[in-house]
Amino acid sequence: MQAKTSQAHSPVEKKSGLDVLTLKMSSSHKDPNDCLATVSSGADTPFDFLCDFYDGVIAGGAAGVFVEAALYPIDTIKTRLQVAHAGGKIVLKGLYSGLAGNLAGVLPASAIFVGVYEPTKQKLLKALPENLSALAHLTAGAIAGAASSVVRVPTEVVKQRMQTAQFSSAPDAVRLILAKEGFKGLYAGYGSFLLRDLPFDAFQFCIYEQLRIGFKLAARRDLNDPEVAMIGAFAGAVTGAITTPLDVIKTRLMVQGSENQYRGIYDCVRTIMRDEGSPALWKGIGPRVLWIGIGGSIFFGVLERTKQILEERRRDLELNSSKRN
Repeated sequence: MQAKTSQAHSPVEKKSGLDVLTLKMSSSHKDPNDCLATVSSGADTPFDFLCDFYDGVIAGGAAGVFVEAALYPIDTIKTRLQVAHAGGKIVLKGLYSGLAGNLAGVLPASAIFVGVYEPTKQKLLKALPENLSALAHLTAGAIAGAASSVVRVPTEVVKQRMQTAQFSSAPDAVRLILAKEGFKGLYAGYGSFLLRDLPFDAFQFCIYEQLRIGFKLAARRDLNDPEVAMIGAFAGAVTGAITTPLDVIKTRLMVQGSENQYRGIYDCVRTIMRDEGSPALWKGIGPRVLWIGIGGSIFFGVLERTKQILEERRRDLELNSSKRN
């Protein structure tokens, strides 16, 4: 599976799809978005693609680690709520169980996600009409989610089994999963993961980007820290709420291990509905909305801040290089 403050203006600024829309409303207003957040008029060059990918990897990795470390206990409670059957009690001990191992997977997964999302978004924004920017954001989010799922799924499997006290450590979890279930055990629930995360990633980033564009067009200025946090939180909370049933299904399939209580997505839904009723599909919605809402504000805040730092560093290097020449 989510802040930028006042931007430093530079003589060399990149024009984005957002810049084009803004300039149509006010020719005097320029969008000072950084390399990651814009679509450059020269974004077709290999250097620009690598620039976007590199910055995305760094910013995405940093944002993912910050969010996971800060909100892991809420995620643990959410997971335990979802796997508890009717009348089951929720244990509140060991809320950080599995965090270290999970961070080892979150870092590359988040880095891959944003590293793929940013250049893909820029390519699509250049290729599609301006009124289809939402489609570009949706598609880029889904593609990035699919790319990062190779790392995210094993990480999620180990994390959730640690959270439900099935193993004592992440290495122990990996070793025993491989011994009992084989390599495919690390990808348990892969289909349900994609069913949840592809729409989640697509909608969360689309909502965030569209709200960001709409705000800047209306206010004719850049977002400040509280506004970035508010938009990120709203995008995360809304997306987290509507995808809760998919998250419950994914969690049940991932934590069942070799017991094979459910034979697949359809059987999981049918069994839950039969034995526990439809409300069970919404288990953990409170912690999930809280976790992803707060996570969205932190994720997009750290993401934008890191992107800004990297862009400012690049501009300083370019300025120093031009002075030497």
